[in-house]
Amino acid sequence: MKSFPCGGRSVVDVLRAVLPSGEGPGRVLAAMDRVEHSARADPLADALGSAVRAVPMGGARDALHGRWLGHPLHPLLVQVPVGAWLSAAVLDLLPGGRRPATVLVGVGLAGAAPAALAGWTDWAELRRPQQRVGLLHAAANVSGVVCYAASLACRLRGRAWRGRLWGFAGLAAVGVGGAVGGHLSYRLGAGAHHAEEAAALVPPGWHPVASLADLPPGRPRHGLVGDVPVVIVRTEDGTGARVLAGRCGHMAGPLSEGEVRDGCVVCPWHGSAFRLEDGWNVSGPATAPQPVFETRVVDGRLEVRARPE
Repeated sequence: MKSFPCGGRSVVDVLRAVLPSGEGPGRVLAAMDRVEHSARADPLADALGSAVRAVPMGGARDALHGRWLGHPLHPLLVQVPVGAWLSAAVLDLLPGGRRPATVLVGVGLAGAAPAALAGWTDWAELRRPQQRVGLLHAAANVSGVVCYAASLACRLRGRAWRGRLWGFAGLAAVGVGGAVGGHLSYRLGAGAHHAEEAAALVPPGWHPVASLADLPPGRPRHGLVGDVPVVIVRTEDGTGARVLAGRCGHMAGPLSEGEVRDGCVVCPWHGSAFRLEDGWNVSGPATAPQPVFETRVVDGRLEVRARPE
């Protein structure tokens, strides 16, 4: 690769400073790693998490998690403010775009509220390292909202240039927040479905997992299909069993340590309930059904296999 000067440093030097190398993580990843392992903000996270979970939302909590959608709602809602603000920035660079840009800044501010509400609802159920990075994500986005609020105020008072500067500052802050959010989702797995691959990892064919007589009716029990953990619940009539992927799709909680309630197995970590019959997520925060395995009993032994794709 050729080296081109960039402020006294070559492009290669800049890339080496930012991107990962064979000698260890890049500076960005190293910085995020420090955030993940820093306990300085944990008291704040505990207070905020308790406050969010204490809000009486009823069914609205599952709606904000995105259970009805099949995946988290927050990334979808974020498109409104980000799209509006990015469009406003483009119009700010063009002649005659002052009034439409002002409208778009206002639209973005209005759209930021429901996006933040869904985000905080998801954040309160995350693991500690994810919550730490999530606080940084929220701080950057709050900074962006403050900048855009100042931008809108300046624009409405006729201070167009100052409004534009505040808008560009807000876009930069929101961009940082988006980058941190990407790390949170794609690096740390926040919002990802942690049980999706369970069936794909099971070898083809039937696999014995337990003696049916050893399974207490109506109580979850841990089992393994190859190396894949499953949760086994014997039916009330004692003639068979239901088998689901053993790690909750929300945050990989051990379902075998949960309880059976109203025909569902309930995760002991965050309370997601999955119907034993078909794995359907009856209540969140899990946003996707739990993989279910086919079962049969042969000579008193329970055997399972992955459902055909």
